[in-house]
Amino acid sequence: MNYWLFKSEPSVFSFEALKAKGKAGTQWDGVRNYAARNNMKAMQIGDLGFFYHSNEGLNVVGIAEVCALAHPDTTSDDPRWECVDIRAFKDVPNPPTLEQVKANPKLAEMALVRLGRLSVQPVTPAEWKEVCRMGGLTPAP
Repeated sequence: MNYWLFKSEPSVFSFEALKAKGKAGTQWDGVRNYAARNNMKAMQIGDLGFFYHSNEGLNVVGIAEVCALAHPDTTSDDPRWECVDIRAFKDVPNPPTLEQVKANPKLAEMALVRLGRLSVQPVTPAEWKEVCRMGGLTPAP
C-alpha cells in the first residue's frame, strides 16, 4: 500500500462533501500539475491518503481511499489530464495543523512541508504513522 495527501480548499470541496458522496466517491478532478497527475497515475485501489484542508483550516481532517485507478479527467478535453476516484475512509479525531506538522522534526522532509503548493503528494510510511499518531489514530489505519 502507498500513502498520499490530497489538498482541497474546504469552501470548494471539503472532507464533509467527500463523505456525502458515499461509497461511490468522486473523481479527484481539475488537477493541472504534471507532478500531481503522475502521483495519481501511480496510485492503486485501496491506497490511502490524508485529506488536507488548504487555505482555510490548514489541517489534516480525514483519510480518503482510492477507489478507481487513473482515468481521463472529465473536466478536461486534453487527454494528458487524468485523475483517480476517492471516497471518504475515516475522520481524523484531532486534525493536525500545518503548524504542528512543520514543528515536528520527524516530518521535516514531508512533501507538505517542502512542496506546499503540490495538490497531490506522496507520503512515506513513517510520515503516515506520525501524522496518524498526531491526529489520534493509533494504530494507524
